[in-house]
Amino acid sequence: MAKTAKSIITDEVIVTRIYYIRGHKVMLDEDLAELYEVPTKRLNEQVKRNMGRFPEDFMFQLTENEFEILRSQNATSSWGGRRVPPYAFTEHGVLMLSSVLSSERAIKVNIQIMRIYTKMREMLSTHADILLKLEQLERKVDGYDEDIQLIFMHLKRLIDPPQEPRPRIGFRRHGEND
Repeated sequence: MAKTAKSIITDEVIVTRIYYIRGHKVMLDEDLAELYEVPTKRLNEQVKRNMGRFPEDFMFQLTENEFEILRSQNATSSWGGRRVPPYAFTEHGVLMLSSVLSSERAIKVNIQIMRIYTKMREMLSTHADILLKLEQLERKVDGYDEDIQLIFMHLKRLIDPPQEPRPRIGFRRHGEND
């Protein structure tokens, strides 16, 4: 989605900064600070002044190991000089940030982030509904026709692809002999 009058950052930029850590979709303090256009140090100062608003299910600090894994997965990041692992904010923590960072930009960015989280939930719900309906339909036709079972298998793979990498398919250039 391109930048519009309503959004000050593309949705893609925000989505690429959402990570899945400890079973939560989170955003890191430095990414949020960049989006809000404030130094990470200032964002964290505001959070520390308002720690009562950020229980562990709203915000937590990554362990050294989690930080190393994240850093190795994001080789192009700018995290080189950081001395302590970042804070990770869950959806509720990001929402709470809007109460401690009152700049116009922070408010607009938070609204946009909340809309993206909502879209993500809706997409997951839609996929789960489709998968449930496929399984119910599969049970109804179980034992009738092998071709129908094959169709269900392929549809399930499209909706919930296996995590293993697919084998590469070799291609020949136009005009090469078999």
